[in-house]
Amino acid sequence: METGLKLGYIWGIPISLHLSWFLIFALLTWSLSTGYFPTEYPQLAGITHVVLGVVTSILFFASVLAHELGHAYLALRNKIPVKSITLFIFGGVAQIGQEPQSPGVEFRIAIAGPLVSLGLAVLFGATFLLDQAIPYLAAPSLYLMRINLILALFNMIPGFPLDGGRVLRAIVWRFTNSFQRATQIASLSGQAVAFGFIGLGIFTIFSGQFFNGVWLIFIGWFLQNAAASTHAQANIQQHLRGIKVGQVMSRNCARVGSLIPISTLVEERVLTGGERCFFVADNGKLEGMLTLKDISKVPQPSWRFTTTRQAMVPANRLVSVTPDTELMTALQTMDNADVAQIPVIVEGELVGVLSREQIVRYLRSRAELGI
Repeated sequence: METGLKLGYIWGIPISLHLSWFLIFALLTWSLSTGYFPTEYPQLAGITHVVLGVVTSILFFASVLAHELGHAYLALRNKIPVKSITLFIFGGVAQIGQEPQSPGVEFRIAIAGPLVSLGLAVLFGATFLLDQAIPYLAAPSLYLMRINLILALFNMIPGFPLDGGRVLRAIVWRFTNSFQRATQIASLSGQAVAFGFIGLGIFTIFSGQFFNGVWLIFIGWFLQNAAASTHAQANIQQHLRGIKVGQVMSRNCARVGSLIPISTLVEERVLTGGERCFFVADNGKLEGMLTLKDISKVPQPSWRFTTTRQAMVPANRLVSVTPDTELMTALQTMDNADVAQIPVIVEGELVGVLSREQIVRYLRSRAELGI
């Protein structure tokens, strides 16, 4: 979802078009211009069908954006950060910064999108009643009424990650008082729905509608991957529950001086020693942190003239955790900061480092031991 065109910001949320959006926009415009509008409104000129196809496609994706903004608005109202909204081949996705803290919040955020789509269907339906005598206005109004109604109903299918799956999770969460259990049930429901779409797609292909069948299979494949990923994530959360950072972190922190050239560090510590993360410290005082990601931002010809202090992230900009922090909380902190390692600090003193690699090793060890 990171590859695309940034459109701007709404409520401080970056809005983007994924590259796959251009493909579905072109296909939808072509379908409307050559199929739907010529059939429904044959009295209009050919070029009018094309113009209406473009305008209607734009308004459809504006409707999808409004759907996602519905989710985002309720998330922000409940003090949950929204990292981005991206329009892509399957519509749109609002990336929420953290999971809701209660089933009520989950329900309200999940239901907001379909309610926006339902409201748009009513709005475009009312518009059609007013302008049905004017084909140029009636054509897009009728289509947008139908497609927004379909969007609302489709998203309420009780399979994760569809909105209906999140509503299902909220309901199960409310009655079981277990977020992990609710997530597992909703994701299993999502996989069942996904396989249903794949089966329907295969049947549709054998019925002679090849394109529609392939599209249904594609949707099913996407839903199955998303649901399976969510199920795996729920299992990981269950394994990490109650585990503290101090049980997993490394206490052997690689420390380097602040005046070492990047070229020396790479030659002597990275390429030959395999080290990937360094704490920059002079006289025992932590000045900052330096990772391979930070080094890669410096042009290679400048490595000889750039010191670790110049390339590091200063200590006052570092996010950190303590040994008593829950491991899942630490992982979420790393996700929000987009870092692969995080310092572990107690009363201003560096006592260790936690990396994603260490968490993966911990989970792998549990799996090998069968616990």
